[in-house]
Amino acid sequence: WLMYHVDGKDSVAELIDVPRPDVGAPSPMIVCDEAHLLLAYLVNEQHCAWESDSVLNLSGETGEHIAIVTLHHPTAHMFGLPNDETLSGHPLYSRGLRWYSVWEVQASSWIHQFERVNAVHEQHSPQRFLANKRHFIFTFHDSTFECIAHGFTYKVVRASFSDAIMKMAETLHQGWMSP
Repeated sequence: WLMYHVDGKDSVAELIDVPRPDVGAPSPMIVCDEAHLLLAYLVNEQHCAWESDSVLNLSGETGEHIAIVTLHHPTAHMFGLPNDETLSGHPLYSRGLRWYSVWEVQASSWIHQFERVNAVHEQHSPQRFLANKRHFIFTFHDSTFECIAHGFTYKVVRASFSDAIMKMAETLHQGWMSP
């Protein structure tokens, strides 16, 4: 597991309008290829920032409320450690990163680390490389998901988890969640 090292500039901001992960078993899952990344997780219905009438019902009347997040133009992602019991070991914990939430990292050292790697390219332009790159963190019960992308959109669906995952796989290249 390769973790970036933060400098004095990194800060985190909670994205309170995004559905918060369930605190018990959010069961996060990603479906991705080189150009697209979708993340799904069970939401904490007690902290609903989304409107119930905007929920897309994929499975009829039954199912869970699942957030499906489409990360636009992903550059890199990490999925795994730390879990909620070891989140205090994350390099951004001292900057405010906490459990069961969605965050954006401002002045991300991880993004700047990739910019330095890309600098070996003969036509490298720091401004062009850094344009639109954003660092997001989703903290779950048993894992953490981080991604560098241009941004993301999400939908909350009511479905069985298997139906949501099937829909994600079917539509990975179709852009049904594009803005």
